[in-house]
Amino acid sequence: MENFLPLFLITIGFMVFVFAGIGIKILLKKNGEFSGTCASQSPYLNKEGESCSFCGALPEEKCKKKEEE
Repeated sequence: MENFLPLFLITIGFMVFVFAGIGIKILLKKNGEFSGTCASQSPYLNKEGESCSFCGALPEEKCKKKEEE
């Protein structure tokens, strides 16, 4: 039980570090957008070569930004 507290604190510290890094990345990216988030970019998720249902990009194309309606 005496090894639990240091391991718990290290785990919490690591999680804080990761979430802070993701938050900083979102703040520094233009419009808070991550690039290449379409599932059509992954050959494991899109085996039939279909276009992205969100933006319409084909697997060989870069993810397109969808216009807000």
